[in-house]
Amino acid sequence: MPTAVEFWFEFASSYSYPAALRIQAAADRAGVAIAYRPFLLGPIFREQGYESSPFVQYPAKGRYMWRDLERICAIHGIAFRKPSSFPRTSVLGARLVAAYADEEWVPGFVRALYRANFESDRDIDDAAVVRECLAASVADADARIAAAQAEPLKQRLRDNTTRAAALGLFGAPSFRVGDAQSGYELFWGNDRLDEALAWALGRHALQR
Repeated sequence: MPTAVEFWFEFASSYSYPAALRIQAAADRAGVAIAYRPFLLGPIFREQGYESSPFVQYPAKGRYMWRDLERICAIHGIAFRKPSSFPRTSVLGARLVAAYADEEWVPGFVRALYRANFESDRDIDDAAVVRECLAASVADADARIAAAQAEPLKQRLRDNTTRAAALGLFGAPSFRVGDAQSGYELFWGNDRLDEALAWALGRHALQR
């Protein structure tokens, strides 16, 4: 497959929900590999001066986001229920993906955890919910959870978050495409998913 598209996401991110449900099927059709890169938005937002999600701090922006997300999900045939609590993060879920990012079950687990939050209104910070989503994909869920919460695997999520800040990421979802030789391009937002995949395939007009 061509150079992977790095999919940077946070389980609390509302716009990452449709991106997470769409990306693997779209990438498979395009023949592009996806590298799953979970990170935590909290430290990124604090560096920007936010105390919480901008959608919480600015109610008008939050009202727009929820209606926009309803429209996006309807267009793509994605089930959606506004969570009764927002933002809900899942440090355990993110640790699991960071620890086992290259394993085949990761895309399905990511989709399941997002659906738990944005389709079923479940608390994805609850270890039991995370375990249920993981157990649907792997037989040894308990062993993987234990390993992901211990060093050295626990460190991988911290490293991802530090890396996200170093790369200049400021929100989620973000897509990073390219290589060291030709350079990298950053695409931000669910509405840039298709552009990121096209860029990975060299189907773009802009040349530097």
